[in-house]
Amino acid sequence: MTALYRGMLLVEARLSSPPFHVAASPHSSLALLAFNNPLLEKRSLYYCHCRYLKNHFPLISSSFSSSPIMAQMESSAGVSTAPSFDNGGDNTTVFPLSSSTVLKINKGDISKWFVDGSSDAIVNPANEKMLGGGGADRAIHRAAGPELLDACYKVPEVQPGVRCPTGEARITPGFKLPASHVIHTVGPIYETDRNAASSLKNAYRNSFTVAKDNNIKYIAFPAISCGVYGYPYEEAASVAISTVKEFADDLKEVHFVLFLDDIYNVWLKKAKQLLLP
Repeated sequence: MTALYRGMLLVEARLSSPPFHVAASPHSSLALLAFNNPLLEKRSLYYCHCRYLKNHFPLISSSFSSSPIMAQMESSAGVSTAPSFDNGGDNTTVFPLSSSTVLKINKGDISKWFVDGSSDAIVNPANEKMLGGGGADRAIHRAAGPELLDACYKVPEVQPGVRCPTGEARITPGFKLPASHVIHTVGPIYETDRNAASSLKNAYRNSFTVAKDNNIKYIAFPAISCGVYGYPYEEAASVAISTVKEFADDLKEVHFVLFLDDIYNVWLKKAKQLLLP
């Protein structure tokens, strides 16, 4: 049982009021920050009991694994196998960034992501014209409806044919998307950008700046530049996660919503390297 406790990375106290956190590293004993709630203590013991049964007696533990308490605890602990968000999420893993901000890495469709529909935004990996493209850009425009393209047309050009230069960011409403806003940013083309890492960092950093200026509290990123722009996954993940760690203050949650298994696995691996002790 002790080993199970020590394996818990994060238990987010949405199960009680007032909220608090119970956090632990897999390399240290469990740190109880405010564990004085009898109900949550029972639920945590229940969680560990279910994990033990699931690992050692899989044929008799299915009823425990599917219980609401188990699902909530696993999701908060970062070991969830349940949907990470409605209508498009797969697995989610949670990493603490600070006492008030968490990073969540999701497998799913970013055009279906949302948290509250009012202070949330998805990031669109746009091109400099901001008039739609391929991959996630196309999926986001399709889900948002033609109003998004109309809004993008209204963004002033800073030079002929360029509404958003590489590394910068713009914001529009989300229209028919579940999320309330779309932050459009342009990542670098890996083969032609002489300082691709700096340009990619600017794309993430300026997206955060736009989000904070518009009172966004929840933001979801794709893997910027990892599609047709050809950015190697490992390098892109290092830039993305290190920049998130540096600039995510004042937001409640930062998400990566990644469609491809290969990218999801690289992001998860890199987050563990950069964010866990």
